[in-house]
Amino acid sequence: MTVSTDLKVYKNLIGGELRDASGGERIDSIDPSTGKVWAAIPQSSQEDALSAVAAAKHAFPAWKKTTAEERAAALRKAAELIGENAEALAALETQDIGWVIRETSYGLIPVLQQVWFNAAAGALEANRGQTVPLPSASFGYTLREPYGVVVGITPWNAPLFTLSIKAANAIAAGNTVIIKPSEQASASSLYLAELLKDVFPRGVFNVISGYGTELGDVLTSHPDVNKISLTGSGRTASTIARATADKPKPLILELGGKSANIVFEDADIDAVADAISTYSIFTGNSGQICVGSSRLLVHRAIFDKVAEAVISRLKNPQYKMYGPTLDPSTTTGPMANKSQFDIVRNYIQVGLDEGAELLYGGRSGGAEVAPDHSELAEGYWIEPTLLKAESNTLRVCQEEIFGPVAVMIPFNTEEQALNLANGTEYGLAAGVWTKDLSLAHRMVSALDAGNVWVNTYARVGPELPFGGTKNSGFGTDSIADYSREKSCVIELKL
Repeated sequence: MTVSTDLKVYKNLIGGELRDASGGERIDSIDPSTGKVWAAIPQSSQEDALSAVAAAKHAFPAWKKTTAEERAAALRKAAELIGENAEALAALETQDIGWVIRETSYGLIPVLQQVWFNAAAGALEANRGQTVPLPSASFGYTLREPYGVVVGITPWNAPLFTLSIKAANAIAAGNTVIIKPSEQASASSLYLAELLKDVFPRGVFNVISGYGTELGDVLTSHPDVNKISLTGSGRTASTIARATADKPKPLILELGGKSANIVFEDADIDAVADAISTYSIFTGNSGQICVGSSRLLVHRAIFDKVAEAVISRLKNPQYKMYGPTLDPSTTTGPMANKSQFDIVRNYIQVGLDEGAELLYGGRSGGAEVAPDHSELAEGYWIEPTLLKAESNTLRVCQEEIFGPVAVMIPFNTEEQALNLANGTEYGLAAGVWTKDLSLAHRMVSALDAGNVWVNTYARVGPELPFGGTKNSGFGTDSIADYSREKSCVIELKL
């Protein structure tokens, strides 16, 4: 822990008040593009966590009683404020995690405003119970009710995105919320909390930063916390499961992935190469995304053509431009933190040691990757890296790397492609590239993944649920998952 001066200092939002950590301690926030400290966040204690739970519990009875119209109006006001402060939010997210400004400005912030908060407001109309026909003289119906205090734990790779999904839907359903962002990426979440401080009644929306080891047990095992939503690692999910084992709580777990793009012989190679080179795995936030397509399964007949098309784009400055992350011309960002930088570098070496072939990339470190920008010399930069493997058993084919590293694996038959795609412990997402509609439908049905895209990739939004299978977790951050159903039967015979 380091206490810094002359930095932008952010505060927790607890019970409608902006507060420092009760002990006054802070955590330095590092700009991953430069490796330099740029801000400080509260290093909250268990006392702060207890205060947040108490504030959320106190606010719940009144918030539960508000009408759908009142909740929708507050959510739309939040969306309006996000839009008015979009430039500042985008810059903070970029500086905090290295997600380049061209992506946060033109993609992320509009999504938060236009989609998640406004969509949650609109979804209130659909969050209703139903009448149920029953035999004899009975009348049945269901009610949808909020859980109460909901804790949302967000990751360092997309803090504003995941905060917005969790908070907007939970609040829309009538819950009160405590958001615990990663200690490695809290500044933008704390700033958003400051913007929304007066939008909701005190205690409805709370954001508290600090180390998970200090706050996690209080926030997850507290008897007044009624539901937990995590976007994060399997290790954190196991910790939460153990903490709630004695008194089980409903969980939403959105965990890791080892997703595959499956490219059949009739695929549009240019479309595949464009997807892989941009939003699928490499640029923007440099593969630090749970649905990142880290495996590229390609029919052997077109394998070399696909590899050539992807590599040609990675060499093209239109797809790969290094530079300051706040520069709109920069397309490729760094690893979000030093720890992930070291992990990804190690995985590249592990892949080569196990026999994978390096098709492109592999360089790391600001001085190596971006030598024309001296200010980035100590940043956590890793070049987009493309490997080739003949076996799906390599660690780089089985374990989540969470960086700009993709492995190409050839296949010969549909059955082999399916076995390769399903042959990991994860089941978050998959892409299928083919002009054959029958083949596409067969693959969608047989793939063991929560999300499958055909001739596109990573298309997410509030219109469809987003969840995983196997070790990729369960549950979805939709308004339906933040309310529970109550059954009622009325006997009409007097």
